[in-house]
Amino acid sequence: MVASGIGIDENKEVLGLVERFDSVKAVLGIHPSDLDKVKDVSKEIKFIRGNADKIIGIGEVGLDFLEEGVDKAGQVRVFSRLIKLSLELDLPLIVHSRKAEMECVELLESLGARKVVMHCFSGRKMLIDRIVSNGWSFSIPASVKYNEHFQNLVSRVDLGQLLCETDSPFLHPSREGRNEPCFVVESYKAIAKVKGLKLGEVERAVEGNFRRVFGEA
Repeated sequence: MVASGIGIDENKEVLGLVERFDSVKAVLGIHPSDLDKVKDVSKEIKFIRGNADKIIGIGEVGLDFLEEGVDKAGQVRVFSRLIKLSLELDLPLIVHSRKAEMECVELLESLGARKVVMHCFSGRKMLIDRIVSNGWSFSIPASVKYNEHFQNLVSRVDLGQLLCETDSPFLHPSREGRNEPCFVVESYKAIAKVKGLKLGEVERAVEGNFRRVFGEA
C-alpha cells in the first residue's frame, strides 16, 4: 500500500510507517491546501529530495481552488516546482486537482510530466480522454461504490490505466463516516462490476499497473 504525505509533519510520519512496515510504500509531497503550514517550501523540497531513496513517488501534490480567495498563483508556483522535482528524480506524481482539473492538466503538460496518477479525478470527459492520451493513470476511490462519476470514468478508461485508492479518511464507500484503508476492496469490486470481470482479474491487473507506474519489481 502507498501512504501519501501532505506536509512537514505528515511526510515524517509516512517515513516512519515505511520503517515499521515492509508492505507500506511512501510518497512525499506538499498538499495545496496545506501550503500555509509550510513556511519554507524550499526546505521541504530539500527534505523530499534528501529522502528520494526511501520513496516511490511525489504526492500528494497539485492544485485546490475550492475555497474562495485561495492563493492560486502560489499553488501553481509550488506545484510547478514539485513537477520539476518528479522529473529530476524520475518519480511519478500523485496529483490532487479539486476544482482545478483543467489547470492541473495544462500545467503538467506544459512542464512535460511523464509519470502521473490523477487521484480522485472529478474532471469532465474531455479531460479524462486527454489524460488517457497522455498515458497517465487514474486512482479510483472507494466511493466509486455509489458515485456515478467514478463509475463512468472506470467504464471510459482502459483497465491498464486504473489504480485503486481509498482517500482515507474521506469518501467512505457507504457514506458512513471515517474511511479506512481496508475499504480499498470496494474500489476493486466496483471496477470488476463495471468492467464485467472477476475480482481476481482486476486485482492482478491493478497490481501490474502499480508495478509499472511506480517501478516496483
